[in-house]
Amino acid sequence: MSELDQLVATLKRRLKIHGMTYRELASALGVSEPSIKRMFATQRFSLERLLEISHLLGFTLAELTQEAALGESRLHTLSEDQEQELIGDEKLLLVAVCVLNQWTLAEILGVYRLSEAECIQRLARLDRLRLIQLLPGNRVRLNVARDFDWLPDGPIRAFFRRRGLADFLASDFTGSDEVLAFSHGMLTESAQARLQAEIRKLRQKFAELHEESLAAPLSKRHGCGLLLALREWELGAFTALRRPR
Repeated sequence: MSELDQLVATLKRRLKIHGMTYRELASALGVSEPSIKRMFATQRFSLERLLEISHLLGFTLAELTQEAALGESRLHTLSEDQEQELIGDEKLLLVAVCVLNQWTLAEILGVYRLSEAECIQRLARLDRLRLIQLLPGNRVRLNVARDFDWLPDGPIRAFFRRRGLADFLASDFTGSDEVLAFSHGMLTESAQARLQAEIRKLRQKFAELHEESLAAPLSKRHGCGLLLALREWELGAFTALRRPR
């Protein structure tokens, strides 16, 4: 596979992971959908267009190129069965979340009520799932791409909706380190596509700040949740007042 083939394949993979269609990409770029399809089919991209697409996805062109060079060696998602295995054992899920946040074995044992044997057993299972490489001395090397994410409609997100969402929203969000904002308006399809691109950029900024924070000791880092949602919606009470079509 040529370097261009790898780069285009990486672009397609990122679009799929972000749930962005060619139509939505075309709207965000202000071009026609056939133009986007032709661009990907012929692999003829101008440098300016590659930069635009990269930025819409929340990455620099250099980062995309680096990811393309890595090919498929790093995980971008797990399979549905693998996610199901994680939620089938809460201790396994806990250790997975910790190592994805680059906790050491000693840090996990120091915070949570797990024995060393229990923790190492879970690390070995994560190694079999290819999420990590378990190294000598029970050190861990992550085997996930920078854009690793849980499946859009998979077991992990279903688990969060069922077990975590209500707990997350239980706060009144009045603390100095908390914020809750809600906006409502009427947008065109093009405007929605542009807003979705901005949301992807914000998620990427969150990931960048997470990486920067890894240099600090664990005691200086705090688990934070960022919830972003966008969908066509009307308050049910308003819908009930609509006239029949």
